[in-house]
Amino acid sequence: MNILISGAAGFIGMYLSKRLMEEGHQVVGVDNINDYYDTQLKQDRLALLNEYGAFSFYEVDLADRARFNQIFQDNQIDVVINLAAQAGVRYSLENPHAYVDSNLVGFVNVLEACRHYDVNHLIYASSSSVYGANQKMPFATTDEVNHPVSLYAATKKSNELMAHTYSHLYNIPTTGLRFFTVYGPMGRPDMAYFSFTKKIIAGETIQVFNNGDMMRDFTYIDDIVDGIVRLLDHPPKGNRDFDRANPTPNESHAPYKVYNIGNNQPVKLMDFIQTLEKHLGIEAKKEFLPMQPGDVEATYADIDELTRDTGFQPRTTIDEGLRKFVSWYKAYYQIKE
Repeated sequence: MNILISGAAGFIGMYLSKRLMEEGHQVVGVDNINDYYDTQLKQDRLALLNEYGAFSFYEVDLADRARFNQIFQDNQIDVVINLAAQAGVRYSLENPHAYVDSNLVGFVNVLEACRHYDVNHLIYASSSSVYGANQKMPFATTDEVNHPVSLYAATKKSNELMAHTYSHLYNIPTTGLRFFTVYGPMGRPDMAYFSFTKKIIAGETIQVFNNGDMMRDFTYIDDIVDGIVRLLDHPPKGNRDFDRANPTPNESHAPYKVYNIGNNQPVKLMDFIQTLEKHLGIEAKKEFLPMQPGDVEATYADIDELTRDTGFQPRTTIDEGLRKFVSWYKAYYQIKE
């Protein structure tokens, strides 16, 4: 298939593009290479993808409707996987307009392109952050998600609502994926595990929020990619038995579906830090701080639906995943033992 991946220079986008090309697909990559974090890392990811003859790349912002549509005019696109977004919970407190431009304006441009250019399936990134103030664990896609605690979360919930509208109006199969704390080599430098590693090696103090009483469903990048690939051949068809008198938010009469994609095994932040210390061979200096605005105490994914429909089963332990990350980090940044 010809698959367009927005956010191709991003963490998940690079790994997914590589996997799809290795399986024989053609990948059209789109990314605006913004400077939210180190653009050199994005360029290095693209350099890896450019080694494949099946990869073509467009440096385009999704909010630029004319240039984005031109990509569809120049290429017959079968499937769109939208991973481009302004990420980060805390940054949404500082620069809210970036989230509107990318996550709302950009996403409606993706939907419109899927509508006008007969795309067979749209898979898009939502986020575990949509569960917001919910306390029932594990988080299930049948739960209501009407109480976001960050603008980032609100934009991701909005994406799900927008996708449903297009599935209903134009019969476009859309699949939303609520990602749970993805980590691994070549990951995002703004993520805690990445910044922790940098500071621990430098002998600097790391900030541990909520006094370390946080839990995250850390999910290794290879497991995430496996889940996405499994969904390619499972576009939603709509539930003929959908009960409109008692609707659930994760499916519909329309060809619309939302899944959790996570490790299904939440880890305490302090256990995560201790595992990172073990692989670095350095004990971290820690400053314990209260909860930050927009953060949640815990994330925990119920992945039963994704497992039932695709056979998805995460396999990478925190110990194995962090070992691989630390090995990559030391090589990439030329850290001497």
